[in-house]
Amino acid sequence: MTPQRTVLEADLTPVAGQRFQPTGFPDLGAAEFDSADGSKSLLVESAQSMANRLEATTWDEARSDQAEDLAVLPYVRIVDPAGDFLSSSRLEAHRLASAYVMKGTVGEALGEDWMKDRLGLEAGKPLDYRAVARACFALDPVSLVHGVFFARGKWPWQPRIARAVTSFVEAYRAVPAISGGVKRDMVINEAKEGATTEGYGMVPYHRVEYTAGAITAYFVIDHAQFRSYGLPEPATALLDALAEFEIGSLLDGGLRLRTACDLHVVEVRGTQPDAHDAAVRIAKLAAECSDLLGPVTEVVWSGRSK
Repeated sequence: MTPQRTVLEADLTPVAGQRFQPTGFPDLGAAEFDSADGSKSLLVESAQSMANRLEATTWDEARSDQAEDLAVLPYVRIVDPAGDFLSSSRLEAHRLASAYVMKGTVGEALGEDWMKDRLGLEAGKPLDYRAVARACFALDPVSLVHGVFFARGKWPWQPRIARAVTSFVEAYRAVPAISGGVKRDMVINEAKEGATTEGYGMVPYHRVEYTAGAITAYFVIDHAQFRSYGLPEPATALLDALAEFEIGSLLDGGLRLRTACDLHVVEVRGTQPDAHDAAVRIAKLAAECSDLLGPVTEVVWSGRSK
């Protein structure tokens, strides 16, 4: 029987040296917090950012298309009126609920109206969560892995699908490593007012990185949520395989989170997913539930309306 949750922990260490740069937040900087033992801990990468990194494993930037291993799956492709690629449901922060989808056109229909019809939303009728899940599966199954929220005030309902795969990276016994540098100017070495705002002059700066006794990435797959969509067994198994493909691909490729935060995997507690095996299963399962999967949908976005 499939468990309710799968939890993986991956111990990480910097590829070179001991210092690393955590994620930062406006008006906050690094997200430090106190552990129960009184030591300083640190959020290295947030759940939002890790969701983006996992989803990025399904996309091939060089080809502006989804990864070849997932070519059997549908997604929404956003293009300009000339047919040139702009974005996709794999790249947009709101996925299928992207403004570029809502304000674009599918054939002759406005994207917002087209999507409302696809989701089966009607005034005076209860929201059918499973019908929404089936519609999202047909358009882009990845949206059922990482969640989507259709916050459309004009709609009778605003369907929300929560994130089913959650990941984040924390560091423990973290200590700041403070350094700095200077932006040099080989032509103008004067501190005239306004010069630095124009990009001239010498500009000293400080940098705060960290060292840590341990860095751990966590991954939680909510199998119960996948089952709650009410999809046939092959479709549910496809979502499980998609989650494993993403996690396996991310761990295999290492976690180069930022220029100064390049981490590699030391040990995985739990069974590390095999990305190749997951891709083979996805192809097989997609064939078994092909009647539920639509084609790649092209949305034309003509620019912001005045």
